[in-house]
Amino acid sequence: MGEKSVLVKNHYSCVSAGTEKSMIELGKKSYLGKARERPDLAKKVFEKARNDGLISTYQSVMARLEEATPLGYSCCGEVIDVGEDVEEFSRGDIVACAGAGYANHAEVVSVPKNLCAPVPDAVEPSNAAFVTIGAIAMQGIRRADLTPGERVAVLGLGLVGQTATQILDAYGFPVLGLDIDPSQVQKGLELGADEGGVIGDDDIEALADDFSNGNGVDATIIAASTKSDQPVEQAGEITRKQGRVSVVGQVGMDVPRELYYDKELDFLISRSYGPGRYDKVYEEKGMDYPVGYVRWTENRNMRECLRLMDDGGVDFESMKTHEFGIDEATKAYDLILDNPDNEDFTGVLLKYDPEREHTVKQVHNAANDQSSTKRSAPLSVGMVGAGTFAKGTLLPILSEHEDLNLKAVASATGVSASEVAKKHDCDYSTTDYSEIVEDDDIDVVVVATRHNLHAEIAAAALSNDKDVHVEKPVAITEEGLQRVAGAARETESRLMVGFNRRFADPSQELKGAVRDGSGPIMLNYRVNADELPEDHWTRDPDVGGGRVVGEVCHFIDFARFVTERSVEKVFATTVERGKQSGRPENVNITLDFEDGSTASVIYTTLGNSSLAKEYVEAFGNGEAKKINNFKGGTLNLGQDKGHASQFDAFVDSILAGEPSPVPLEEAIEVTAVSFDVLEAVKQGEPVTTDIGPYLN
Repeated sequence: MGEKSVLVKNHYSCVSAGTEKSMIELGKKSYLGKARERPDLAKKVFEKARNDGLISTYQSVMARLEEATPLGYSCCGEVIDVGEDVEEFSRGDIVACAGAGYANHAEVVSVPKNLCAPVPDAVEPSNAAFVTIGAIAMQGIRRADLTPGERVAVLGLGLVGQTATQILDAYGFPVLGLDIDPSQVQKGLELGADEGGVIGDDDIEALADDFSNGNGVDATIIAASTKSDQPVEQAGEITRKQGRVSVVGQVGMDVPRELYYDKELDFLISRSYGPGRYDKVYEEKGMDYPVGYVRWTENRNMRECLRLMDDGGVDFESMKTHEFGIDEATKAYDLILDNPDNEDFTGVLLKYDPEREHTVKQVHNAANDQSSTKRSAPLSVGMVGAGTFAKGTLLPILSEHEDLNLKAVASATGVSASEVAKKHDCDYSTTDYSEIVEDDDIDVVVVATRHNLHAEIAAAALSNDKDVHVEKPVAITEEGLQRVAGAARETESRLMVGFNRRFADPSQELKGAVRDGSGPIMLNYRVNADELPEDHWTRDPDVGGGRVVGEVCHFIDFARFVTERSVEKVFATTVERGKQSGRPENVNITLDFEDGSTASVIYTTLGNSSLAKEYVEAFGNGEAKKINNFKGGTLNLGQDKGHASQFDAFVDSILAGEPSPVPLEEAIEVTAVSFDVLEAVKQGEPVTTDIGPYLN
């Protein structure tokens, strides 16, 4: 649970039949079928294979494809804990929650505070569990920009359409309900539609003409779910000149230009629950939009929907068709996926037992006790983090290493931790990393979370006398770096940082040729990086630290490794493109070392993937060596970036009782230099590196 999140014990969750059915059907498709559904992603796979090789691409793709996706996005339950920065809710509050990835079908969920809304006393939790559906319908209506007295058609009377019908009726707008299913049209009339029509049976244009006194409806809300463009065309035919068409459902959107042009119709897309959706600053960081500038956010839409429930204007009780206990959840999906009797499943709920006790730890193999069950690996490993990199790169190495035994895995998402634990025969999974760092049976902790947690978890594990392998960067703040350095100095355990490139065979060969210890080296490292979406967590200074701290540290470490000398001065310049919150992404860095060696690192997102990502040239000792994207072999089957070799070296150091293969001073220095790069960009002049404060 994050500082701005709420831990909720679910009472009910709503099954969104259309959305969840499409997700399950996509998951069942073959790899070729998935590629056909998402040709944009298939193209990226081919580009990655060309640059990174087949093996590494295959591992990354399989890790992504095998990743479990939690279902559900609307629920209601009791608050059992709140984050440090949450003042709006207290333990015992009943709240309605929204958001895919948060308000899932699970007994306990962690939900950001801006995706939670208090449930009025008179509203049953079973009805409040539909709050996301209400917010979706509400936003579709808001996009239509209605004024008093206007007449509205709702095209598609499934769960969202029926909800929109009730909301419109509560606000006093006459509604024409339309659907291909006569029973749904009848239901719409019962829920507040003034008139109804069955598409395919009735003359819809004539109905709309009569309903609107010959003008055409003022607005049409499309809440249908179909790949066909027919709903968009139908909406254009029944909407008056200069009217509005608001699309809420997943429909084909090949807009008939002549029809929409002739009427000068506004074609509007409604994005989910309202303003704030997909904005991580709003959803994850809890930063609200001022009501004077954004009147209706997704949270305010949720609250308004709950108010209408409280006033009796919206009644989800009448829309419920099925309720299953969570232990019988598969029956709900059998109904949705295979329904030979054509049974109505508009409103499906999953019910939970609020009295059941819950723990953050899930035991998978109770018999797997290291004290009694001997395995070939003498070192017991606990992994914290189960994302794509962990599953695609680290876990295959850990599971195949003869001297390692993966015992436990922790992640913020219980589903991903449980998935990994089952696949790799772990003893247990957990959502609380302290279970692992405090486990006396675990020797090594591998940290592969988002960057902002590296320092916290690594320091805690070191303080519990664990050997620690932490992915780069060690920390994203000076305070975090001091914390890790202090913990490392106070224990005999090893701190290993995932600066894997120094362990790759091409790196060892290059260094052996140019570094003889007698003369300076000149090195050039060019990185042609992908441009990430604006909201990618790596670009967030508070979560990823930005790309200089989060990734460029790799290349600083490479130069430090080859020269075998400390960095004395750092100079860096940047261009303006690709900056977020003052964190540069396109940098030209010069590193001056104490023996006169110098290195240039160019890191840019301005190019494209037709050029290999990494290219290194090094000059020294009368030699000139290069590395082209760490690829090897004529078939381009894969890269050697040293991931496996770094674990070999780390394990060997533990078993031999030797220091970490990446000395603490170097790990601290490289991270400090990445901070100096940002400072040099800011100051516009060289910065002298000083790691003394971290080691004293």
